[in-house]
Amino acid sequence: MSEARDMPRRLPQGCVEDRDRHGNLRIYFRTNGKPKVRLRAKPWTPEFMAEYETARGDTLPAQRKGIHPGTWRWLCVRYFTECADYLRLDDRTKRVRRGVLEGTFCEPIAPGSPKLFRDFPLSKLTSDAIEVLRDRKLAFPEGANSRIKAIRAVFKWAARKKGHDGKALISHNSARDVPYLKSNNPSGYHTWTLEEVRQFERRHPIGTKARLALALLLFTGQRRSDITRLGRQHVRDGKIAFTQFKGRNRKPKRLILPVLPALQQVIDASFCGELAFLVNDLGRPFSDAGFGNKFREWCDQAGLRHCTAHGLRKAGATIAANNGATAHQLMAIFGWNTLKMAEAYTRAADQERLAHAAMHLLESSEQNSTESCPTAQSSGTFSEKNPVGSKANFGDGARGGNRTPTPCGTRF
Repeated sequence: MSEARDMPRRLPQGCVEDRDRHGNLRIYFRTNGKPKVRLRAKPWTPEFMAEYETARGDTLPAQRKGIHPGTWRWLCVRYFTECADYLRLDDRTKRVRRGVLEGTFCEPIAPGSPKLFRDFPLSKLTSDAIEVLRDRKLAFPEGANSRIKAIRAVFKWAARKKGHDGKALISHNSARDVPYLKSNNPSGYHTWTLEEVRQFERRHPIGTKARLALALLLFTGQRRSDITRLGRQHVRDGKIAFTQFKGRNRKPKRLILPVLPALQQVIDASFCGELAFLVNDLGRPFSDAGFGNKFREWCDQAGLRHCTAHGLRKAGATIAANNGATAHQLMAIFGWNTLKMAEAYTRAADQERLAHAAMHLLESSEQNSTESCPTAQSSGTFSEKNPVGSKANFGDGARGGNRTPTPCGTRF
């Protein structure tokens, strides 16, 4: 017994091991009354002990483990444990942001330099230094912009956080002066076309799980994080009421949407779970990542390797805008808080309608005469007479004109 007591512990006090569904071993620090904290470094290494001390809330031991006050890593560690805005984020968002920030720690301050940004003094972390961190990801503009966004959040908190001397941790938000990079893919995810939706439907008929997923995405216009959580308990009197998962902690958005007949038809013909319409092979609701992987598989089976679940949300917004939905109507359907995203779809729809209504104005009566228009040939490229006259009929392009039906025949 005494020999067992003298043996070193496999993990520090309060640490537990846990395996995820993929068999990966993870280590967490647990204490009563607080959520468990994952420790990512190798056990007993200086990095692990720094994470351990931070999880325990011991700041002085963290200093002894190599986190020097007034450095970039020191500021990030305090941000992880003290910033209320960060702590209120969704677990996945926190994990992603932390990964982005920790990815800057091992960046050398210059190519080939043994000095790393984790020990970089805050007094020297100017906009030029932050721009260096951004440009290390020039090949991946979205990754570079995510890095700038995360650094801005840390500096914004630090600029108003007071230290023991009563002064802010930093005097100026230098990250605010570093601009984002232009994206290599400004249009984002591919927007499904009607033919692509029909191609998916031919491969996955009504009654299949894939077709149910397509109908939920297309006829509710919601994200996959909402689709995986929607169930019969959300439906009452022909309407589906729920709070969007994204932003539910900081800016909750409650939506009440009518259940379209096309969607109800697919639901009635499909096997659904008790608390979620969509369930996996084990009869349990999909995780967000699990659903994304499964929908990727369904798209590949239909020969649509370039299509994604989020692209259906964009397709729904495009169909609604083409059918005359206003920006505020799109906001009500898709849960956007600002007009910026909605107006992107209405502008595109308005451009097509207005161009269709006004295109004949390029053919004036003078242009139809071969004497005044030497390029006009007898091939008929330009008409001899404009039977409609020179006045534009803008009523043909107004909202509420010809509408774009969905593949199931429903009109938004």
